[in-house]
Amino acid sequence: MTRKLTINMDADGLQLYPHYFDREAQSALLCELREAVRFAPPYRPHMPRTGQPWSIMQTNLGALGWISGAQGYRYDAFHPLTNEPWPAIPKALLDLWAEISGYDAPPECCLVNIYKGEKARMGLHQDRDEAATDAPVLSISLGDTCLFRVGGFARSDKTKSFRLASGDVLVLGGASRMRFHGVDRVISGSSQLVSGGGRINLTLRRVTKPA
Repeated sequence: MTRKLTINMDADGLQLYPHYFDREAQSALLCELREAVRFAPPYRPHMPRTGQPWSIMQTNLGALGWISGAQGYRYDAFHPLTNEPWPAIPKALLDLWAEISGYDAPPECCLVNIYKGEKARMGLHQDRDEAATDAPVLSISLGDTCLFRVGGFARSDKTKSFRLASGDVLVLGGASRMRFHGVDRVISGSSQLVSGGGRINLTLRRVTKPA
């Protein structure tokens, strides 16, 4: 069961679906992720220029995976460590995309960001490595609540922050597709979904423009 309550945070494509996935659906998604990471183990990405390791772990699902490393930001069909194809995107996430994205083609990437520990966060950034920038970005939260920050179209623009809890779905689409956004911190112990604590963020993206 899913709740289809929509809150329009802005009139230009930024939408929050609080508790879209109920606890049962969250647990089912987590079980599928556990199985997927057996074939696509999480790894720690590095900044392209400095080689600085990120504070989070990552992996991907889908036809294409987003990678950060010495070769820059890019999409690739294969896991950077195992050189194997990424596991498939779970059906529940494909159904979510079909229901609320408003886009005619399915997602090609599900980026999995894993936040563990007090220092895990994500600086302000834009999702701009995709050719299909007319497609929205869908973000699904599992586990501990995070303090999410969203701004304008320049890094220096004014920002606002709000909480994303387990089961919430956030859409950045339309005129808000290229807004800067990031995660300030994760509120430890705010959810019991993930064993040992932490937050898992699933980001659905369409990478290539459909024919």
